[in-house]
Amino acid sequence: MIDLHYWPTPNGHKITMFLEEVGIDYTIIPVDISAGDQFKPDFLAIAPNNRMPAIVDHAPADGGAPIPVFESGAILLYLADKTGRFIPADVRGRKSVLEWLFWQVGGLGPMAGQNHHFVQYAPERIPYAMERYVKETNRLYGVLNTRLGKSANVAGEEYSIADMAIYPWIVPHQRQQQDLDTFPHLKRWFEAVAARPATIAAYAKGEPFTKRPTVTEEGKKILFGQTARQAG
Repeated sequence: MIDLHYWPTPNGHKITMFLEEVGIDYTIIPVDISAGDQFKPDFLAIAPNNRMPAIVDHAPADGGAPIPVFESGAILLYLADKTGRFIPADVRGRKSVLEWLFWQVGGLGPMAGQNHHFVQYAPERIPYAMERYVKETNRLYGVLNTRLGKSANVAGEEYSIADMAIYPWIVPHQRQQQDLDTFPHLKRWFEAVAARPATIAAYAKGEPFTKRPTVTEEGKKILFGQTARQAG
């Protein structure tokens, strides 16, 4: 039913977590981001921002032609609406899930991503940039910890796409220079999500691709040296 264009990064894991939870049939199409697969014309046709993940739904609700969806947050929302799972039907519950979903795609993901870049990958160590993004990641962990002191899951008592969006960005907490022991409510939630059978299955789907390095020296030139593509 679903073609998933995927690589085992935090954003890729979000989608396999959802698909494993609901049991939809899906096919993984690897997008090796270090080899430049994201620039292939077939992929750009469904993901114009040349970023994975992306999906193609071959059985859309309207019965029409296959529907491509790009951007991980949009994919989670599309799949939740398609299946009626992991997003509340009531207006208040849905509002809460969307708030925390957007918090991840607009805050935790970009800030932790810059943390990864300047701490792990940058060709020169820039203390200001490293400190800036490590501290901002820490602040966001604190926001999440406070929230999880009030409810079992991020958007409320029920597990939702907000949790699936956030969890993969907490997995590399050590690389982000964060200590989960200083965030007890976050640690409790993190361990609960990690133990879910669907989470375990989702991460297992990525294992065949982890033997290849996520970022090689040549891949850095591809990932971090992009400029605007010329029309035509």
